[in-house]
Amino acid sequence: MTEQDSGLPEPTGKVALVTGASRGIGYGIAEALVARGDRVVITGRNEDALKEAAEKLGADRVLGVAGKAHDEAHQAIAVERAMETFGRVDYLVNNAGTNPVFGPIADLDLGVARKVFETNVVSALGFAQRTWHAWQKDNGGAIVNIASIAGLAPSPFIGAYGMSKAAMVNLTLQLAHEFAPGVRVNSIAPAVVKTKFAAALYENREEEAAAGYPLARLGVPEDIGGAAAFLLSDASGWITGQTLVVDGGLFLNAGV
Repeated sequence: MTEQDSGLPEPTGKVALVTGASRGIGYGIAEALVARGDRVVITGRNEDALKEAAEKLGADRVLGVAGKAHDEAHQAIAVERAMETFGRVDYLVNNAGTNPVFGPIADLDLGVARKVFETNVVSALGFAQRTWHAWQKDNGGAIVNIASIAGLAPSPFIGAYGMSKAAMVNLTLQLAHEFAPGVRVNSIAPAVVKTKFAAALYENREEEAAAGYPLARLGVPEDIGGAAAFLLSDASGWITGQTLVVDGGLFLNAGV
């Protein structure tokens, strides 16, 4: 039986690497890319969760590579496995992130701050460097960095996370400038998306949390998946260095 006979979309010939994709936003992005016919390499810390995600997405089109995003050896292995298995890495999505602390920035442990930046920002740069040298420098492609509205405005009690996401926005600008014209680089800044990662921001009070959103709901991973798929397509071929805010209209309240 061919892939087309099985009901799968016709392969696009493109390959994406999505970090932190065993669940949540990363999984939603991988799902959107697989649904249009891309082959996808997904990464995550938990090997069992990653294997389960790959099987759900379609083991014939998805490869899981377990490891910690900030580990340079893991970054190298993930890109090498993508090249060995699929022969190319057209797209990179830097989604892996952490937010291990909740509280005022005045009391922030500096070791924790370093860990947040290492995972959220430095790892993204590392993956970008490796996909650039492995494929994109000579063949083109696109990168999407997952930032956050926490990086665009004050973010009480998640200050370290907000600072790291502001750095992701600037990393996007730097990469977009340096990697042009062959590689486009953009970022997405979501508001609260219903994932395990963000559960502390809405769990047991979702109606209250969503009340401030003009579209009257929190985001879901599919919302970010659709935005990422657009930015990783020819439909966005004249867009680079931009941060797309996907927030259910939350920022519309800024002037009220």
